[in-house]
Amino acid sequence: MLNNRAIAATLICQVLDKGVSLSDGMVKQTHALAPGDKGQIQDFVYSTLRQLPTFSFCLNQLTEQKLSKELNITRYLICLGMYQLTTDRVAAHAAIAETVEACRQLGFEKLTGLVNGVLRNFERQKESLLEKAKAAGLQVSSNHPQWLLSMLKKAYPKGFKKIVKANLQHPPFWLRVNTKVNDASSFCQALDALEIPYQQDKKYENTLLLEQAVAVSKLPDFSIGSCAVQDKAAQQAALLLDAQPGERILDACAAPGGKTAHILSHTPDVKEVVALDVSDERLKRVTENLTRLQLNATVVTGDAAESTWWDGALFDRILLDAPCSATGVIRRHPDIMYLRRETDIATLAALQNKILQQMWAMLKPGGTLVYATCSVLPAENKEQITAFLQQQPDAKLIPIFNTETDQDPGWQILPGVQNMDGFYYAKLQKQ
Repeated sequence: MLNNRAIAATLICQVLDKGVSLSDGMVKQTHALAPGDKGQIQDFVYSTLRQLPTFSFCLNQLTEQKLSKELNITRYLICLGMYQLTTDRVAAHAAIAETVEACRQLGFEKLTGLVNGVLRNFERQKESLLEKAKAAGLQVSSNHPQWLLSMLKKAYPKGFKKIVKANLQHPPFWLRVNTKVNDASSFCQALDALEIPYQQDKKYENTLLLEQAVAVSKLPDFSIGSCAVQDKAAQQAALLLDAQPGERILDACAAPGGKTAHILSHTPDVKEVVALDVSDERLKRVTENLTRLQLNATVVTGDAAESTWWDGALFDRILLDAPCSATGVIRRHPDIMYLRRETDIATLAALQNKILQQMWAMLKPGGTLVYATCSVLPAENKEQITAFLQQQPDAKLIPIFNTETDQDPGWQILPGVQNMDGFYYAKLQKQ
């Protein structure tokens, strides 16, 4: 059986060389492992990907010739070893020995000497090598692809470095108390009893930030729906939608169902919430989450860009969490930096506009649509809404903040602000 480092290197290889999403790869590679092993593998993979350009630069400084493409997995394994040697969680000799053993397990016995030598040299020279990496240009020192750096710099000339820095941090662990099952006070008491430290949001009592991540199995009554793991930025969706009793609601592109659940618990006496997603597989997650949280929605498989799934009944409110580049949640999904391409942005913007048009036709006159993305790129956000307001004479911007205009609409949350993920929201009313 492969050790955890070998599994982690395999996952990195799948992401970088085969375009497999990290979440999909993690499920397939680690589903049978113990929670502790899963956690260690996740740390290895996520942390190595966050710093891969830096470690690759260091590797190139320590080898006279480049490893061939067929040996990429060994390259990624060495970078993983470098990550371990920059932390104090394990002794250097143990980290090197286990990484060399992973190389052997992966079938590269002849390269074990190379792996051992490079990592020993890195351990001796890491301070000077990491300083060289900082001076090697922004693409290396920032650990971001050039196309994304260029877009961030153009959109946020004074603040893009803060975004880059936030993208490389470990994400915070936010919870939302499920008021269908318990109230915030009793849930907080249960956390206190288990000595799980947290901070309660000053504005929203059901929003909690744990001081450190814990396995969900350790959270009080998690299995029977006491709470949901959901970033504070994502929690704004249901609050902004502000569904009212007796209304018919559509949550478009609903998977994995966190926002659907929040709508239902925020306004338990709505007439109906329809959770729409194009993927049957992803809708299974929606159903599982709603079942655990003791909530009910009408789950529908369908493409939000089309109307073939629709029964013709208009909706009072629509939450459109549009498909996007996910550039606001890189700290949770570092594979985004490697799987996304510059050309994806225009394609996504065109799809977002098509879905917006379709959703607008399904909204009642006087109804409300909340447009949301987990992107920080203007082409998917305020430029998208500005163009839509120009296209639709019956669309009116409902400002979330009084500084908004049709030319500068919506609320752009940047990664790290108030410890939140990067998100964008705009609220529209059909005249």
